[in-house]
Amino acid sequence: MIIPLASSIAALLGLFVGSLLNVCIDRIPAGESIVRPPSHCSSCKKRLTEKDLIPLISYILLRGRCRYCGVKIPIRICIVELTTAILFGLITWHFLSHQDSLSVHIAMPLIYACIFIVIFFIDLEQQVIINMTIYIGIALALIFSFFWFQFFWPDFSIWPSQGILSALLGGVTGATLILLPNIITRGRGMGGGDVMLAGFIGTATGFPLVIVALVIGIIGGGLTAIALVALRRKKRKDAIPFGPFLAIAAMVTLIWGPQILHWYSSWYPGT
Repeated sequence: MIIPLASSIAALLGLFVGSLLNVCIDRIPAGESIVRPPSHCSSCKKRLTEKDLIPLISYILLRGRCRYCGVKIPIRICIVELTTAILFGLITWHFLSHQDSLSVHIAMPLIYACIFIVIFFIDLEQQVIINMTIYIGIALALIFSFFWFQFFWPDFSIWPSQGILSALLGGVTGATLILLPNIITRGRGMGGGDVMLAGFIGTATGFPLVIVALVIGIIGGGLTAIALVALRRKKRKDAIPFGPFLAIAAMVTLIWGPQILHWYSSWYPGT
């Protein structure tokens, strides 16, 4: 019973955390404080009260419009809250299923989820990856690396993917692999922000899991680009932000990366 209960509580917490992440997504690109001023309508500037800030519930009761001026509230507000809730519940369920008891270590993937959600939506909306989010992510990843790998994957025998050395090697590998196409295309395909994001992902996942993340991100981004062009939603020369695909790939790898790599290695028993 503890796993479903803990996962439900985590999902509920995720709704409220998602509300905070929306503030980050709105204010960080503008260089504004995420603390002050208090939450307010971006149109009429009216300060929002507690009843206006209940995740999902307020949006539904207000029918997606500001209580004071009637301007439409972006649907992204709900999407971020729901996404955060689902990820919190999924991560809690997954990692508790692989451990004997509830542990503070589960905070690490939850924190990563928050960072990648912010990166995903900022890049999707603004086509920019904020350096500060990457710096914070790398700093946390280096701290986590001292006990992350040993705790979750002690039997990971494909490669000694443990500790600070794995994090550093993963970071260098991720940044290098994305830097090469960045140089070749002179920043038209993948920008400098993508290079830094790949470095952060490598630091968070370690080596060789960074390879899994980049492969998933590149395949996902490539297939999406092909589909958008085929559907005439985009032209061949139109820019498509790559950061969201890397962010999704990073979370997939953080949750299921070892299983994916073990599955792949099973096709090559000699590796």
